[in-house]
Amino acid sequence: MRGRLKCSGLMNCRAAPGQEHGVFRPLIDNQNADAWIRRYQAADDAAIRLVCLPHAGGSASFYFPMAQALAPAVDVLSVQYPGRQDRRHEPGITDIGVYADALTSALLPWVDRPLALFGHSMGAVLAFEVTRRLERDHGIDPVRIFASGRRSPSSHRPETVHLRDDDGIVAEMRELSGTDAAILGDEDILRMVLPAIRSDYTAIENYRAAPEHTVNAPVTVLTGESDPRTSRVEAESWEGHTLGGLDLHSFPGGHFFLTKQQAQVLKIVSEELAAAARKG
Repeated sequence: MRGRLKCSGLMNCRAAPGQEHGVFRPLIDNQNADAWIRRYQAADDAAIRLVCLPHAGGSASFYFPMAQALAPAVDVLSVQYPGRQDRRHEPGITDIGVYADALTSALLPWVDRPLALFGHSMGAVLAFEVTRRLERDHGIDPVRIFASGRRSPSSHRPETVHLRDDDGIVAEMRELSGTDAAILGDEDILRMVLPAIRSDYTAIENYRAAPEHTVNAPVTVLTGESDPRTSRVEAESWEGHTLGGLDLHSFPGGHFFLTKQQAQVLKIVSEELAAAARKG
């Protein structure tokens, strides 16, 4: 991806050494952003919009490099969940349905052009549920879902990370390798972010989708070959949840493969969005 930013995958983006003492604080286009939407690289003339939904415990700034890389061809909207960063004083949400309802409402002002959704891990499930609501309740047809690092909606595993103590949640974060080690070693930061992380895990681990729940939008699945949370079969089973067809791409790496496979992921996203934009 363009630029010199390094994102931890949890609560911050870090700049290259010497920039803001190593900590990146992106500017927000407040004129066009509400509580849920962050528009880091406005692309007013773009033919298509991409809504980016973070993983459990993640924040909008995780997608700042993607917004930079895809502009000006794509207008990227990064979603900010409650309970973190500038929304840290808000309570977290513990139900995927509540999440999806609120996000759907937040996106309605942004559907003046073709819309696609990119979600990683929990964000992939939210992308699916928001698309269902847009199609079913509003007659809005997103052009594509990018489902990264997540098994299909109806592929359930009994997981109880949200019931662990704080040390147990931190252990999970270490295992998935998506969080900056400096954050995991800072008790003050952990104390601030763990409630939001626990809320997100509660929401995603209690989520259930029926096998017959489908979307019309085509789905592009992106998965890590050694992801302990998504097997190849579970990734392929997204096919049963779309009437628009499935593309599946595997990459070297684990759950957060996309941080090391940025160029390849961006190439796929760019090509799919350009094709959708040409179709209008």
